[in-house]
Amino acid sequence: MHPSMQERVSGLADLRARSVMATAEFYELIGRPAPAPGPFFQAVTKGNAWHIIEIATGKTKGFCFSHRAAMRFVDAMEAGAASKRGLQ
Repeated sequence: MHPSMQERVSGLADLRARSVMATAEFYELIGRPAPAPGPFFQAVTKGNAWHIIEIATGKTKGFCFSHRAAMRFVDAMEAGAASKRGLQ
């Protein structure tokens, strides 16, 4: 990666880390628990199928043809995303 681009990426990562720390410190100051992160995936019906959509990107990650299967798929994707992000 080009050095100036690498500097920008690392600078943005540092800013993101600082904003997360500032948010945590704010909630400590007011004595309230920090909000839990929202879901990463959502099941949306389209025609006769259920599309599993990643909320952050809006991209379809899978298809199911019953509600029960779609909910199982969403639960599996959520568990995988949580384990990758260190939430479990």
